Amino acid sequence: MSASRRSGTTDELGPDEPERDGSDLLAALLDGMDAALCAFDADGVVTHWNREAERILGWTAAEAVGRHGFAGWAVRTADAEEVEARLLSAMQAPGRQVHEFALLTKEGGRVLVRTQSAAVRGPDGKPAGVYCAFSEVHAQIDLERSIALSEALFEDASWGVVLVDADLRPAVVNAHAARALGTGRTSLLGRPFGELLSQGVEDLEGALTHVLAEGAPPAPAEMWVGLRTPEGEKRRCWRSGFVRLASPLAEEPVPLGVGWLFQDVTEAKQAEQEAAQLRFRANQLHRAARAAAECEDPAEAATVHLDFALAGFADHALIDRVAGGSLRDGEGPVRLVRAAATPSGAPGPSMPTGKAGLPVRYGDGHPALQCVDRAGSVRAGAGAGGTEQAREWAVARQWPPDSVHALCVVLRSRGRTLGVVTFLRSAGRSQFERADATYAEDVAVRIAMALDLEGLLASE
Repeated sequence: MSASRRSGTTDELGPDEPERDGSDLLAALLDGMDAALCAFDADGVVTHWNREAERILGWTAAEAVGRHGFAGWAVRTADAEEVEARLLSAMQAPGRQVHEFALLTKEGGRVLVRTQSAAVRGPDGKPAGVYCAFSEVHAQIDLERSIALSEALFEDASWGVVLVDADLRPAVVNAHAARALGTGRTSLLGRPFGELLSQGVEDLEGALTHVLAEGAPPAPAEMWVGLRTPEGEKRRCWRSGFVRLASPLAEEPVPLGVGWLFQDVTEAKQAEQEAAQLRFRANQLHRAARAAAECEDPAEAATVHLDFALAGFADHALIDRVAGGSLRDGEGPVRLVRAAATPSGAPGPSMPTGKAGLPVRYGDGHPALQCVDRAGSVRAGAGAGGTEQAREWAVARQWPPDSVHALCVVLRSRGRTLGVVTFLRSAGRSQFERADATYAEDVAVRIAMALDLEGLLASE
């Protein structure tokens, strides 16, 4: 009887409904198991045989129950004594015993199985029989491989592995992923990615949502993210693969989350981008040289070099010449006259200016004047202030109002300073780096040669 009936109350089945037979429940449990199971009494007679055992060997429960051992039907006669002894020895051994041996199918074939057997105790605590669970060896090996793969991925893998639940939060994280994210394995669990990444969160969560809804993408995806670190933001590129995780126990696929595997390819991507940039800039220099060679006016050739240099490099550019033509080292003070400039509004080719010869009103300490004094490149920026502060910074230096980054490069030819070329970037671009200065210096050499030729022709 159920506990509710013993206490005098009724359960939801009603007081007059007959109680379920315990043997029916046991049979249902045995038949619903994923593993094949049989049981023997103390004399070695088969007492239980479930549907999975029938599926593997072909013998039905009616054919198996009541037989003494496996001899002559499920095991070859020559092997029967050894197999029976190994199975029944579990009654005298503590815990479970694992064995592998070949069983016979009803059609006469042989199946290599792995068994786990243990003693069944009676009410007095003495062995009353043995139960034996078995499965085909290859199925067991597949399971062990899957478990071993999972263990290896989360311990020894050389790429990051993160299991993300249906709420898009990390559920399991391996050691490599924890190092890549800059935190511990347990501290990541359950936290939204927005707490870990300052950039790229929307892309990552969008990919995870897509995988949950549609399944794994056909190819890896490369994602740029910004990591929050004690030293500040760090940009990384992760080549990521995604797989949808579904429960194998459900009749219909139920998504449990997403498996996210990624590898840091930042250095490779940066090298690839730098190589592409170098190829593009070398091509621009080549094209500019060919176009400038067709110009009769050296001043026009200088603006041609300037226009080709702007592509993908800067938003504005200015050429300021030294008043009087040139300046030898140590001479001063210097005055600069605007010689050419790109339009400050809509994009367009640079135009010659400053025919009146009026000096540009550069204040003391202006980057262009510093460039002439040092005979080298000078970088400057508006800083981290707001938009209005950046606008005031640019206007005060006689530059277009949207400029926030500047690179001034000296124009030198035949040991003399001819002027300064200034490249300007707006807020949508990054600040100038050392590689940018090297490229600008190559352009400045060509501009200086054209301007020097113009001066020679004018003197003649």
